[in-house]
Amino acid sequence: MSDEIKVSREISAVRIPSGEKFAIPENTEVMITQSLGGSYTVVGAFGMARVNAEDADAIGQEVANKDHKIAAEEGKSLEDRVWEQLRMVYDPEIPVNIVDLGLVYQMDLKEAEDGKKRVEVQMTLTAPGCGMGPTIQADAQNRVMQLDEVTEAEVELVWEPAWDQGMISEVGKMKLGMM
Repeated sequence: MSDEIKVSREISAVRIPSGEKFAIPENTEVMITQSLGGSYTVVGAFGMARVNAEDADAIGQEVANKDHKIAAEEGKSLEDRVWEQLRMVYDPEIPVNIVDLGLVYQMDLKEAEDGKKRVEVQMTLTAPGCGMGPTIQADAQNRVMQLDEVTEAEVELVWEPAWDQGMISEVGKMKLGMM
């Protein structure tokens, strides 16, 4: 996807697939292999890692404002917008979002105490031992919390039913070359 880049400052990363947090030192050479949903999958002498959007500048990319609240859009329901946000969350090893992978089992909107909305999501992972689970779970929660009407979001990892490739959407199967 890209040429080697020297990291311009020390950055935090998450090792794939273990989920272990570590620091990539300044001047480490990396290659960006995936840039989806605002995060980056990079490869270097350390192996493969995920770099969050706030450290994008250190790998030569533009930094997105993750604290920006997304205002309501006329003609779009909050439910549709929540699903759009969830479609921006990716497993760093797979170039398909968690919705099209079939990882999101349920999404409910409820009234929050402040009159805004609480979003409750149940999702799973492609494998129960995936070390990236907490990272993907936090990404989903952070994406949903960016919506202006949402004041609370809970993303729960569940294991029943067990995920299998039959849960991947047609769009996801096309992206993975399964059709």
